[in-house]
Amino acid sequence: MSPAAPAQDALKYDRLIEAVALRRDREAFAQLFEYFAPRLKAWLIKSGATPGAAEDFAQDAMLTVWRKADLFDARKARAATWIFTIARNRRLDMLRRDARPLPTPEIELAGEEVRRPDDILSMSEDTERVRHALARLKPDQVEVLRLAFFMDNPHSEIARSLDLPLGTVKSRIRNAMIKLRAMLELSEEAS
Repeated sequence: MSPAAPAQDALKYDRLIEAVALRRDREAFAQLFEYFAPRLKAWLIKSGATPGAAEDFAQDAMLTVWRKADLFDARKARAATWIFTIARNRRLDMLRRDARPLPTPEIELAGEEVRRPDDILSMSEDTERVRHALARLKPDQVEVLRLAFFMDNPHSEIARSLDLPLGTVKSRIRNAMIKLRAMLELSEEAS
């Protein structure tokens, strides 16, 4: 194999992703899948996953490649780098999600006190104050807060879904939280 062959392969996969992005070219995606899915699976098996879990993961990562092909920029990275970065990020998201303990209702209910009516009223008032404060924020701030705190999306996923730089997402969340805190403190003092 000549030294130019790896570079030609890299350009080939770049062009395949661009074809998927521009024309939703299924044949181009099939070629990408055929080449990268086994490599993603092998990478995950080396990381300790079972073959079945690795297969599911590879398919999930390649589905993300299909959905996000329009975000690929050959000036920033080669196809392999981009695809493996997506796979790494998906894997980290899954590990984070799996690391969270699932609530066990029987245990939680056994140790939970019966709520008093004044506690329920207080929680209801707090909820209403938060709703009112959220309604006074800019729509883009409400959206990042909803995605981050109510939908529990990582900042990187929010950036991808809103097509924004990661720093912009982080600053919107920070600014929204500052405004929200100030509004809630004012409404608490007023009551």
